[in-house]
Amino acid sequence: MGPCRGALHPLSLLVQAAALALALAQGTLPAFLPCELQPHGLVNCNWLFLKSVPRFSAAAPRGNVTSLSLYSNRIHHLHDYDFVHFVHLRRLNLKWNCPPASLSPMHFPCHMTIEPNTFLAVPTLEDLNLSYNSITTVPALPSSLVSLSLSRTNILVPDPATLAGLYALRFLFLDGNCYYKNPCQQALQVAPGALLGLGNLTHLSLKYNNLTVVPRGLPPSLEYLLLSYNHIITLAPEDLANLTALRVLDVGGNCRRCDHARNPCRECPKGFPQLHPNTFGHLNHLEGLVLRDSSLYSLDPRWFHGLGNLMVLDLSENFLYDCITKTKAFYGLARLRRLNLSFNYHKKVSFAHLHLASSFGSLLSLQELDIHGIFFRSLSETTLQSLAHLPMLQRLHLQLNFISQAQLSIFGAFPGLRYVDLSDNRISGAAEPAAATGEVEADCGERVWPQSRDLALGPLGTPGSEAFMPSCRTLNFTLDLSRNNLVTVQPEMFVRLARLQCLGLSHNSISQAVNGSQFVPLSNLRVLDLSHNKLDLYHGRSFTELPRLEALDLSYNSQPFSMRGVGHNLSFVAQLPALRYLSLAHNGIHSRVSQQLRSASLRALDFSGNTPSLMWAEGDLYLRFFQGLRSLVQLDLSQNRLHTLLPRNLDNLPKSLRLLRLRDNYLAFFNWSSLALLPKLEALDLAGNQLKALSNGSLPNGTQLQRLDLSGNSIGFVVPGFFALAVRLRELNLSANALKTAEPSWFGSLAGALKVLDVTANPLHCACGATFVDFLLEVQAAVPGLPSRVKCGSPGQLQGRSIFAQDLRLCLDEALSWVCFSLSLLAVALSLAVPMLHQLCGWDLWYCFHLCLAWLPRRGRRRGVDALAYDAFVVFDKAQSSVADWVYNELRVQLEERRGRRALRLCLEERDWVPGKTLFENLWASVYSSRKTLFVLARTDRVSGLLRASFLLAQQRLLEDRKDVVVLVILCPDAHRSRYVRLRQRLCRQSVLLWPHQPSGQRSFWAQLGTALTRDNRHFYNQNFCRGPTTA
Repeated sequence: MGPCRGALHPLSLLVQAAALALALAQGTLPAFLPCELQPHGLVNCNWLFLKSVPRFSAAAPRGNVTSLSLYSNRIHHLHDYDFVHFVHLRRLNLKWNCPPASLSPMHFPCHMTIEPNTFLAVPTLEDLNLSYNSITTVPALPSSLVSLSLSRTNILVPDPATLAGLYALRFLFLDGNCYYKNPCQQALQVAPGALLGLGNLTHLSLKYNNLTVVPRGLPPSLEYLLLSYNHIITLAPEDLANLTALRVLDVGGNCRRCDHARNPCRECPKGFPQLHPNTFGHLNHLEGLVLRDSSLYSLDPRWFHGLGNLMVLDLSENFLYDCITKTKAFYGLARLRRLNLSFNYHKKVSFAHLHLASSFGSLLSLQELDIHGIFFRSLSETTLQSLAHLPMLQRLHLQLNFISQAQLSIFGAFPGLRYVDLSDNRISGAAEPAAATGEVEADCGERVWPQSRDLALGPLGTPGSEAFMPSCRTLNFTLDLSRNNLVTVQPEMFVRLARLQCLGLSHNSISQAVNGSQFVPLSNLRVLDLSHNKLDLYHGRSFTELPRLEALDLSYNSQPFSMRGVGHNLSFVAQLPALRYLSLAHNGIHSRVSQQLRSASLRALDFSGNTPSLMWAEGDLYLRFFQGLRSLVQLDLSQNRLHTLLPRNLDNLPKSLRLLRLRDNYLAFFNWSSLALLPKLEALDLAGNQLKALSNGSLPNGTQLQRLDLSGNSIGFVVPGFFALAVRLRELNLSANALKTAEPSWFGSLAGALKVLDVTANPLHCACGATFVDFLLEVQAAVPGLPSRVKCGSPGQLQGRSIFAQDLRLCLDEALSWVCFSLSLLAVALSLAVPMLHQLCGWDLWYCFHLCLAWLPRRGRRRGVDALAYDAFVVFDKAQSSVADWVYNELRVQLEERRGRRALRLCLEERDWVPGKTLFENLWASVYSSRKTLFVLARTDRVSGLLRASFLLAQQRLLEDRKDVVVLVILCPDAHRSRYVRLRQRLCRQSVLLWPHQPSGQRSFWAQLGTALTRDNRHFYNQNFCRGPTTA
């Protein structure tokens, strides 16, 4: 706050420097500051904005480092000595340090310089990633290298000499060195035989490089060759000659279908692509073939002759809508496991029916078939008739087909089927059995615009699902009907689906009252997702037809609960004997529901997004709402707008609780002693509340609490010993609070037992005597991100920097700091007192000041307004001889010679201006050095030249000094007067004088002019119109 800058006590500086040196020597500081040492010998330096490779201390165990990641920094120069100390380094990641300008977020130009021996100094290096760096040549590399990534660089001509010695190289990635995001105006040039010396190369990726032909002379050891999204529109056997070891070949996206492209696309020329019938015939070991986005209209069976080992075939995003109904190309692919035919739709057309070709029936090993995005409206038994006898078929993707009629019972004929995805269609209910058509029937009356991206989501139970709900991936049979047009659910829909174990009906419009009859055929159903609907829970027998139901998701069914006066019956929970997981989240439940939930089997309940505070406010009516859940282990009460949580509310929760979530409420106070009411509680989540201090008591003795999350609050103070009694506590999250320190006194003997102590995103005060640094070093194994993510919040010089970035020069002497503070405080007090005294008793102080000033010698007095050099600056048009004669012979004589002691000092251009100065300098000095500016005018309608400039300066003085200094003398009273003159005559009449031609009126004129030049113009203003300029 003060203007002082402290000096250092040399002794204090030496002591602190010695302490840091001792800590580093003893190994108590993190070994690889500013980076973080992670398990398995990985040093993580990602996202630290480093400009050079860190020079780690010699005391750091650099010999144990096997992986070094410098991802996304700002390292533009690599020296020969940067990695020489890492004698066992195997993996090095330098991705995104100096990206090409076109790939940089701000399009800044950059060039990375790599010295010749940078990587040769690391003879153990096996994996090197230089992707997304602006390099134009392949640097010198050690022969031990196994994997090399040079993608999204500016390398356009791989140097055969540099690559020749890499005998151990198996993986080479050269993707995206020349494409629309990284333009080069040409193509990657791989000279014939340039890679032939890489005898052990098995994986080669050349995607997105504008290639027009397959590079010749590739090593015969290749097993994976990725050439997708180039411009290779012809393929012949000689293009892949000698590559008999290939297992995966990706040539998709070379002749694209642009109406389904999500990025810049070049239309495939008419008549292309051209694939020779025997292109793949010699690839006997091929297991994966990608021909997606290749503008294929038909499939030549000869393409697949000899591919008896093919397991994965991707034909998506082509024009095979007719071909899939009659192709014979799949005969002979007996080992094919995955077939992708998605988005082979007809432009702007949806088909009435679809009948897959009979050749699908020969795919006896097929496990997964993807035919979403074909666009047909009816799913019947004939649609999948050719798949009925495939014993290995497990997964079937039919989403995004605009199916409105679907016979779900047909899936009962597939005993091995484990997952069917019918999401994102238009299914509205059960369908009548349809007759076999044998053909694809197009109905051009319904035209659709396909989406530019795949909208299908993953199966139920993916990480995006509710945390409390189990996954369906381990169940035998899952059917996903989410995001359809279902309004009601009828048992006829699920005939022959008794084997179904997981059913997804989320994001429909189901608004019926379920009464226990809707899912009768599904006797083995274990997981049911009805979230994002409008279900009416009125009947007490709801879902009781599902005796094996284990998980039920009823979240986001808030519409019925928001209807005033409508009751809701939750007693069905007690009649589901196998129910273990229940979600009633985000329903806005607040009143008119069953007074108590009862279940002997329920273990997890998600009740977030409701308002139990309103329920508990109704006396004892809902006080025991959760008490009947005798086996409940997990309870989520997040986002429930809770402002308080009384001990009696906790006392009426099930005693079996082990996990309680109270995230994102409004709790500003929590009674910690009430945790004793939940004797088995192991995890408590209070993140995202409004706690400001942990000062009311402490965690109770004997609590079983092991995990406590207090992140995202405003905690700024913790009472000593708060956590000491929770002897089982192992994980504590205090991140994103207002803590300025972390003290060992909070934990007592517990500190050493902590496995996780998260204090990131706190404004820690990095004072020179701060003790929290020593404490965090003692428990550094438990502190995630200690070197880089635990940062200072103050003082300002260290804000946002690591707590280990403290500069000893910022450690100020305490006594000197107090002196500076006192002086600053005095300066502030004076700056406040002076204007206050001026406001309250300014006139008295002014009078006293001038009274004292009168006692001083006269030479000490300063001149006031008389300091101005002239009384008036006379401006006139010298070109008018009559006006000039009047000024010199009348005006000057009357005001300077005939007034005696009252004579005025006039400033005249030809007499008083200083030679050598510019016109503007003299003019400015004349206006600002005179009390008034007198304009002598013959006419007022046209003013220019010096008159105009002088008038503008006088107006500028009016704006700056708030003084009106203009006086006008008009020699021709009968002449036309401008609007300004007329306005001034009305507002300030005495500053506009007219020269009388009669001698009798001239004496009065000189008297009026003398008054106008000696008095302030404010006195002349007509008070009826204007008070004149006033001071601020």
